Amino acid sequence: MAIKTYGLMGVDWEERTNFERLRTERLTRIKRLLKESSIGALLCFDMNNIRYITATHIGTWGMDKLTRFSLLAQDDEPILWDFGSAARHHQIYCPWLGERSRAGISTQRGAMSPESGRAEDVARKIRIELEERGLLNEPVGVDVVELPVLFALQAEGIKVVDGQQLMQLARLIKTVDEITLLSTACMMVDAAYDELYRAMRPGFRENECVGLVSKVLYDLGSELHPPARVA
Repeated sequence: MAIKTYGLMGVDWEERTNFERLRTERLTRIKRLLKESSIGALLCFDMNNIRYITATHIGTWGMDKLTRFSLLAQDDEPILWDFGSAARHHQIYCPWLGERSRAGISTQRGAMSPESGRAEDVARKIRIELEERGLLNEPVGVDVVELPVLFALQAEGIKVVDGQQLMQLARLIKTVDEITLLSTACMMVDAAYDELYRAMRPGFRENECVGLVSKVLYDLGSELHPPARVA
């Protein structure tokens, strides 16, 4: 069966990428896997996992900060903690999240000193949510975590287990809209390589190759491209 491609625009006269369906199917899938697991709740700090669960994004600059975090409890809807301005932004522009978008950040990989109490604040927030749902004695799956946050969670009596494998399992089979978006990404890469082929000549430096490819991808709407060698 041929894979449908739609270009980069959304229109009213065709159903192309259905982002509402994408959000719903992703959340439904991870909820089902969580329900089938022995984990009481899933706590995520990785921005890719947070995006999968909450359908929120604040730009690729924060990919390695481990600042934002989300909690998905059994039989419940996800809660997101983010920078205050971002939390308000989500309340306005992400109606599927609404008031479950809250202000709160972690230590930014140690950039905020232990004296700031950020790690303890994160753990306290999670404990309160677990207590309200009767899940404090259940294991909490965590994808990645800063050590101060891990220790603070344990100090609150929370049993931390590996939650990343649950996220990996959720992504194993792609939804129809994920396949569409992957095809779109491949199209963008093809366009970048075509421009690179046209531009290459003796003396064309590798950093110029990277710059050209980067510009093409970003001009086409790419959020991120790997900073790898192009040849």
